[in-house]
Amino acid sequence: METLPHNYRVTAKAGLQGAVALLTEEGAELACAAPVTFGGEPGGQSPEYLIAEAVAGCFILTFRAIAAASKLSWQSLDCEVVGTLDKVERKLRFSGFTVAAVLTITVPDDKEKALSLLTKAEQNCLISNSLSCPVHLQGRIEISP
Repeated sequence: METLPHNYRVTAKAGLQGAVALLTEEGAELACAAPVTFGGEPGGQSPEYLIAEAVAGCFILTFRAIAAASKLSWQSLDCEVVGTLDKVERKLRFSGFTVAAVLTITVPDDKEKALSLLTKAEQNCLISNSLSCPVHLQGRIEISP
């Protein structure tokens, strides 16, 4: 890992209508638009979905690193994140995120360790730690036959 602090630069370009073009300094491009709930067209990426995607992606990447360091044998991790947008103190903001994670492991005796590592990943996810609202983990372990 590079020395901290890290900076992540994104440029955004838009006209009077249509999607906002987002470009990272690493070359990734994304079109961003309003979600259906704010009058946008279905199927687009919106800031609201992007933040939920960031929580999901960071949680899984954090888990991968922690599981590797802990030498946990696992097969897959499926994750669904629901972000709740509401009025809080007369401001529209996210009031919380729920991370429903299903981890499939191969060694039944590792179930407690696996649950512990899911919790550790949630506690160490840098995106979740950067939010001003709570993030709740609902972790479940499945054993692969």
